[in-house]
Amino acid sequence: MGLAVEIPAATPCQPYRYRISGLEVLALDLSPGDSVQVSSVDGAQPCEWLVLQARGQETGQETGLETGVEAEGMVAAGTGRDENLARYASIVCLDEHAFASQALSSEGQTAEAQAVTHDRNPHTQARLTQLGIAQYPHSDWQSLSAAGLPVEIRWPLEAPAARLYLLASGDDMSIEGEHLATELEVSHFCDGLVGQEHLPVPLAPIKQEVRVSSGTAQVYEVKKGEWIQIIDVAGRQCSDFVAFDANAWAQGEELGLDGGATRSLSGHCMPNPGLYSVFFDQHMHPMLEVVQDTVGRHDSFMLACSPQYYEHHGYFGHDSCTINFNNALAASHGIKRRASWPAINFFFNAYVEPCGTLAVDEPWSRPGDYVLLRADRDLICASSACPDDIDAANGWVPTDIQVRIYAAEHDFPRGIAYRNRPEELPRMTLPTAFHPCTSALTKQFIDYNGYWMATHYEGWGARAEYLACRERVAMMDLSALRKFEVAGPDAERLLQYALTRNVRRLSIGEVVYSAMCQETGGMLDDGTLFRMGEQTFRWICGDPASGQWLRELAQRQGYRVTVRDSTHQLHNIALQGPKSREVLAPLIWNARTQPEVETLGWFRFMIGRLTGPDGIPLMVSRTGYTGELGYEIWCHPDDAPAVWKAIWAAGEPHGIAPLGLDALDMLRIEAGLIFAGHEFCPQTSPYEAGIGFTVPMKSKEDDFVGRAAMQRETPESRHRVMGLKMASSELVSHGDLVYHGRYPVGVVTSATQSPLLNQSIAMCRLAPDFASPGMALEIGQLDGHQKRLSAEVVTLPFHDPERLKVRS
Repeated sequence: MGLAVEIPAATPCQPYRYRISGLEVLALDLSPGDSVQVSSVDGAQPCEWLVLQARGQETGQETGLETGVEAEGMVAAGTGRDENLARYASIVCLDEHAFASQALSSEGQTAEAQAVTHDRNPHTQARLTQLGIAQYPHSDWQSLSAAGLPVEIRWPLEAPAARLYLLASGDDMSIEGEHLATELEVSHFCDGLVGQEHLPVPLAPIKQEVRVSSGTAQVYEVKKGEWIQIIDVAGRQCSDFVAFDANAWAQGEELGLDGGATRSLSGHCMPNPGLYSVFFDQHMHPMLEVVQDTVGRHDSFMLACSPQYYEHHGYFGHDSCTINFNNALAASHGIKRRASWPAINFFFNAYVEPCGTLAVDEPWSRPGDYVLLRADRDLICASSACPDDIDAANGWVPTDIQVRIYAAEHDFPRGIAYRNRPEELPRMTLPTAFHPCTSALTKQFIDYNGYWMATHYEGWGARAEYLACRERVAMMDLSALRKFEVAGPDAERLLQYALTRNVRRLSIGEVVYSAMCQETGGMLDDGTLFRMGEQTFRWICGDPASGQWLRELAQRQGYRVTVRDSTHQLHNIALQGPKSREVLAPLIWNARTQPEVETLGWFRFMIGRLTGPDGIPLMVSRTGYTGELGYEIWCHPDDAPAVWKAIWAAGEPHGIAPLGLDALDMLRIEAGLIFAGHEFCPQTSPYEAGIGFTVPMKSKEDDFVGRAAMQRETPESRHRVMGLKMASSELVSHGDLVYHGRYPVGVVTSATQSPLLNQSIAMCRLAPDFASPGMALEIGQLDGHQKRLSAEVVTLPFHDPERLKVRS
């Protein structure tokens, strides 16, 4: 469960914006004249609020995540009941709903308010205790109903300074999808707020802080294990960074960061949090590690700007990072001057065009964005605030950089920022609820759709994991899949319109695989739809934006339905392989109204419990992504470690193995299963993605999004997804062109080495004239003409063509 996250304003005179995760609490300091706007992301999440006298404000700034000092100070000050200042606030409904904010008293409550007056969720209660306000009863809180949001809480000029607490109230979701608490978005308009500069809330108590003024450079030292946070204060400002081994310098050796070693050893142009996070020195030893990055777009070891750069453009005597580094490093440590400095160019948006040209554009960074590094040894560091104002490198207006140093005793999670929508706040990579179990087996994790997922497991490896799944049983964490609860009188109508499959034919307890398209017929996502009840469904997909698309369609059509993101309340593992039923069946208890695991049909699901009637509640579905007999097991995140351990213990006599993304890719390509960004994208119809069976154009009479565009397609002109078997074992890759003679007739979408066939195989999209089984084609590599690999077109899947194993 994520804490409330504060993101600074992106432009002058804009509000400070926050996200409150379900069951979380946000604390804001109110000054006279302020206002706070609260909205529900999915239109179904209520809000509770409490406003008290201002106190415990040692940091003097707004916080979404309270520091330990502040929380303790508030508890100590709270020996008596503070005055509830709610009478000063005026509530304005921004969408003109019939609305009133009311206290959570025991009388006269709405059903929605009554639902939250029982004991608080334990997670919420712990947060209230941390903030020092656990002693306030429900009757002191005010209720903002979901139907009334968005609202604006206005704090008048005559009111005293105060502290506002906002709570995304609710409880842990049941396995059936009830009691789900979701996100609130908050905008805090501060009276007299001017300028666009902003510093984010400190990650911990600050040991040292350095302000690098525009067009200058600063030198600072850090000890081994300490954390360096480099912050873009105003946004779109580059900061060059160099570092030297402090102990080596004391011995007379200038040992610094090395671009060649870093790129060669990491296999990346720019290290980022996860597997490829380390910067190396000339001796190929680690110097720094990237732990957090809220931007995700930098350049590594381009030259810092130099006098020569400006002179070549006619700007003689212009300030440069090279001169600033030379002056600062020579003055502080006597480090030799250079004509130009190879540096880590944080926030520098440089990229290579397909023709090979190096191009530069405005940085992606917004005010308060940062990179968090950890020192692997004692370092002498220098950071610049680049003075370049003759191109887009600094958004044309150079500004300041802030550096914060945190003590080595702290610990911060790894994370990369991403957005589901252009206008929303960024989100950081999260561990899944199964991470305590998977991280005990491997350190090989990458960011996959906002979650840390294992690529392979130490002691096994991709091929051994693959073989375990094909021959015995394997278990994989798939919690990165997005889950959405679709409920309401028009839930079926919405999904019938949004998905290509005929949802009306779906029975309770049944699952169907479907495509989700835009009006052009291009695929936005694919996924599985679970019918939980007559008016409730669960959509499982890969793209977190799917929920937003469903809400947009519901609003456009005027449907009475809610679409709520339950990803953070429902994590899942896949148990796949011929022994999966033997492992799972003895563990799952089912009520009389639910089918047993032994008899559970393909693309069906059941609600059960782990080991007995009082065990952990679970949902078990007969689904998978491997082409083998298999199941997916769904549970609340709090129960995830216990579920993993129980299934692992039951699987050990059967030779169970963990399964990572690398092995999964081998399995799904052999099974001919498509993958977003490979076999389909928003410019690819389901027919051209190889899943035309999901579009029942004749039997589904209702209209659905993309139908008209797909009807205009002529079958004879559609490209087709086919298989390729290589004549050799050489590797091919996604994006390699497929040739017939001189010219390309298709493209490789996915490829792997198949242990099953003992040769290289690929999925590809081919022009219709060249998509016949048995046709001889070539895959072109290098420039497409210097290297050709012979291949034969085959039908999919490569493994188990009749899909007998998965149906068994």
